[in-house]
Amino acid sequence: MGGCGLNCYAFYKPLVSREVPVGNSFLDWDLQFFAQEEKTEEATPRKRQEARRRGQVPRSNELNAVITLLAGFTALKAFSSYSLDKLYTYFQFSFSSEMLNKQLDPLTLTELTKQTLAMIAMVFLPTGLAVLAAGVFISYLQTGGIFTLETLKVKFDRINPLQGFKRLFSLQKLVDLFKALVKLISVAVIIWSSFKSQVFPLAETSVLIPPFQLAGNFWRLMYQIVLRIIFLLLALAIFDYFYQRHEYRKSLRMTKQEVKDEYRQTEGDPRVRSRIRQKQRQIAMRRMMQEVPKADVVITNPTHLAVALKYEAPQMQAPQVLAKGEGYIAAKIKEIATEHHVPLVENKPLARTIYQTVEIGEFIPPHLYQAVAEVLAFVYQLRQKK
Repeated sequence: MGGCGLNCYAFYKPLVSREVPVGNSFLDWDLQFFAQEEKTEEATPRKRQEARRRGQVPRSNELNAVITLLAGFTALKAFSSYSLDKLYTYFQFSFSSEMLNKQLDPLTLTELTKQTLAMIAMVFLPTGLAVLAAGVFISYLQTGGIFTLETLKVKFDRINPLQGFKRLFSLQKLVDLFKALVKLISVAVIIWSSFKSQVFPLAETSVLIPPFQLAGNFWRLMYQIVLRIIFLLLALAIFDYFYQRHEYRKSLRMTKQEVKDEYRQTEGDPRVRSRIRQKQRQIAMRRMMQEVPKADVVITNPTHLAVALKYEAPQMQAPQVLAKGEGYIAAKIKEIATEHHVPLVENKPLARTIYQTVEIGEFIPPHLYQAVAEVLAFVYQLRQKK
């Protein structure tokens, strides 16, 4: 502080000794601001339907590839004799003296091209149709035959370098790398074991076997090797299918707040719905109370229940319940009945039975006819005396 001495110290002391409030420090960040609510809730039917509309369905490309490959090799095996016969006939025709001595001109070249294309179609058409049918069938099983144009829309996040970098080092890429390594190692083991046990011994004895028989033996051996590889890939593809379904369900999970928001959107605000139900109950109560003056009798418990009945012999098949209630509603029914001179009859068992088994607007069931008839007869006698 140089030459200031005590005077300068007295001036700076309040500034030096002043405490900085911890809550107001610019370093005091609220870490909850960065926290994100975990998605722990399963997707609602509405979200699953919306995802399906956008073309997001669980599917395994591995399973599609393996099934089509299996169908192709099965068809190739089934139609091998047919294909070889067609090829043999075509080569015989191509190397015949008639074809070798034919002058090559545009007309001849066009004819040869047509014949070659027709031969290729006849040879590979069965296999191609089998592959096509298998691909369509397995895709339909996985997706349910969904068709949408949402996947064709341009999404700029797919060309975002930052998003692409994140996807490059995501868990999905690690799983794909693991599956690729497992497939590579497994296929290599199958090929090496097959060559060591079958291909190499067959090659050593190849000079003793006729060419056509040797070709057939090699074809059957290659088919067995490929079939083993396909079944191995099929097992891995089934595992991948269930893994993709698990990841799909996981990707559609929602937070508790998202579930609440969707519920409000579909069903409305709970407070609004509660007020609507309250209004509906009030309207129904008002209508019910308006029917009490039309009743012939009100059967009471006497303090807890009240049931208002009406019966017009020519028009009604049985007495009808116009109103019923307990507690405050029962007291209100009795009050309105008294104001309009509707008789009150105390019958605890009958009032309780009607209240529990008959709804408003329904007719009295047959097993209560006798008891209700006695009450109505009593009421009619009172009216005649008056």
